Amino acid sequence: MKSILAISASAYVGVAYAASLGAVCTKPYVKSILPTSDSINSLLIDTSSITTNAVYNASIPENVFFPATTIDYCNVTLAYSHPGKNDRVLLEFWMPSPDKFQNRWLSTGGGGYAINSGEQFLPGGVQYGAASGITDGGFGGFSTQVDAAILFANGTIDYDTLYMFGYKAHHELTTIGKALAKAFYDTEDKLYAYYQGCSEGGREGYSQVQRFGDDWDGAVIAAPALRYGHQQVNHLYPGVVEKTLNYFPPPCELEKIVNMTIDACDALDGKVDGVVARTDLCKLHFNINSTIGTQYSCAASSGSSASGGTTPAQNGTISKKGVAVADKILDGLHTIDGRRAYIWYQPTATFDDAIPQYNSETGEWELAITSLGGEWVTRFLQYLDLDNLPDLEGITYNSLVDWMQQGWQRYEDVLQTTWPDLTPFQSAGGKIIHIHGESDPSIPAGSSVHYHESVRKVMYPELSFEKSTKALNEWNRLFLIPGAAHCQPSTNQPNGGWPQTTLPTLIEWVEGGSMPERLNATVLSGEKKGEEQKLCAWPLRPLWKKGSQEMECVFDQKSFDTWVYDFDAFKLPVY
Repeated sequence: MKSILAISASAYVGVAYAASLGAVCTKPYVKSILPTSDSINSLLIDTSSITTNAVYNASIPENVFFPATTIDYCNVTLAYSHPGKNDRVLLEFWMPSPDKFQNRWLSTGGGGYAINSGEQFLPGGVQYGAASGITDGGFGGFSTQVDAAILFANGTIDYDTLYMFGYKAHHELTTIGKALAKAFYDTEDKLYAYYQGCSEGGREGYSQVQRFGDDWDGAVIAAPALRYGHQQVNHLYPGVVEKTLNYFPPPCELEKIVNMTIDACDALDGKVDGVVARTDLCKLHFNINSTIGTQYSCAASSGSSASGGTTPAQNGTISKKGVAVADKILDGLHTIDGRRAYIWYQPTATFDDAIPQYNSETGEWELAITSLGGEWVTRFLQYLDLDNLPDLEGITYNSLVDWMQQGWQRYEDVLQTTWPDLTPFQSAGGKIIHIHGESDPSIPAGSSVHYHESVRKVMYPELSFEKSTKALNEWNRLFLIPGAAHCQPSTNQPNGGWPQTTLPTLIEWVEGGSMPERLNATVLSGEKKGEEQKLCAWPLRPLWKKGSQEMECVFDQKSFDTWVYDFDAFKLPVY
């Protein structure tokens, strides 16, 4: 491994802003301006690993986190190592053309067990004048996920990989990326540092804000996978419900229950538009038993079952057993004696984790174990090189609670990511826009609400609810997205808007002082595509009063209380 180059090539100093993209997007120039080892916490950059590629007029399609655009950028890749370790971490940067750079840095994250989303979110920074980057975490390549690298062998975990995934890799990406950007563009001006990510990427964002608060100016955090110990096991809950009640509802039956829930709850927000903007009112007023006896029908489909095979045509009526399964799932995981362990998704979310698989030989629907939850137990709790549990024999609700407790205790300092005291970030002037689809079927919207409320209670314990909420909202705002699914709009509530331009909204807040009272959301598909909507900042909720075409943001104590959980299955507080 070659050591880092010092900034010594005077021929290049001061040329970046004046130069064309082609002039600076070269290996000699990048080598000449690499930051010193001291400035990047003694990390060692392998100068022989550097590649550069100038890209012009790249046509970027629309993404849920940014509109379609055309950009020029310099693609820079490099590798670095930690002193004394025989490791190798890959980074990729997209550097805007010098004339488009606006003194901004953007880190982007991954999803599932991936620490990055490939190049998918990099254009979202470049189009707003930000140098943007991703990391492979040192796992062996940008497409290698942490679950493939977490074990040395059965029974032996790789703690370096664990902590790189947990928070170290993103901190190092940002440390190198910020230093590289300032040198690349030869500027001493303030560099605004931003983060944007969803799901695991959202958790990665909070891992940075919670630990390195003064490194950041702002973060767009979407549907974060907080409380790893609880969240991953939670995916297994529907399977245990189905096994315990000995009924595996056909997918069409579950789909019909969801669609009937949407239809019944649509008007509760005061506007009939196919979008349930008040799932809290749905909890208070909808009786799921009202769906019993309704006919359902779905055509056969290929490759859509949990096992990947053909799903047969399904015709029948919603049964008492099917509703019992759905109702038990919606209630969330409790111990056998009734103590709450975790949150489930809001009514109107699809039952993705409950979809069984079809056995063509027996003609029966059978248990399908979701790999997100199953692999968490096998690899991260049992240290076995298996990508799923073979079965759920002997697994009860109490077993799931025990697994949650085990994962929470084992990974509290690295993956749980629920530290509620964000004082360093707040004191440094940082701003957060936290968004979450209200009909998310993968990470409960209530998870984001619970963490947000934990931050409020911990940081402002002496203030009243009203005053502490106001104090928190001055720098940290949560917006629930009516009808939205996990990190995207929902296909069965397509008229719901999605906050596609949240990053520029955050930039305006950080750099211009313009706090978003309501967040812009755009309908991205369907008959209302292009329609602009507004989202309310928590704890206010949307309501269209009778005869009015204007949405109001209101507070309703009974509705608020539906989002409040007492996790009395555990003796320690769950943040």
